[in-house]
Amino acid sequence: MIQVQDRVARLVEGPLEEMGYELVRVSLSGGNRAVLQIMAERADGAVMTVHDCTDISHTVSLLLDEEDPIAGAYALEVSSPGIDRPLTRPKDFERYAGFEVRLETRKPVGGRKRFRGRLKGLNDGAVSVQTDEGEVLVELDAIAKAQLVLTDELIKAATAARQDS
Repeated sequence: MIQVQDRVARLVEGPLEEMGYELVRVSLSGGNRAVLQIMAERADGAVMTVHDCTDISHTVSLLLDEEDPIAGAYALEVSSPGIDRPLTRPKDFERYAGFEVRLETRKPVGGRKRFRGRLKGLNDGAVSVQTDEGEVLVELDAIAKAQLVLTDELIKAATAARQDS
């Protein structure tokens, strides 16, 4: 499935950028009917609207119909990252430094695969997290999943950002 997700990401990233959006994540989940999730945000930092998601959905649908990178039936879901967003790109780890983060690694780092703490940013290609046990450095390519933790501080920052835009 990872190869399909990468292929879809390469297919849609350029057209989304031309439309004024940035691709955050492509996810393909199984089940009775596969779901292809395209997560994007506005390049100008403004809040995503239903209209934005509809525009992206129409464009991506046309591209997927033309290239047909997914075998079988699937449902397309377009969404914004939300407040407790996943962190998927190097710039996400820099942009959200100071907030609480939860991350999972592909292989154990210091005997653990799960970490939670204050994101300190990116340091020479490694994500720095201040946990209760001390600072942990995790190489970007070792991260399987990273996400902001919904806290009052994060909600306050998101609310302030919306009022500024």
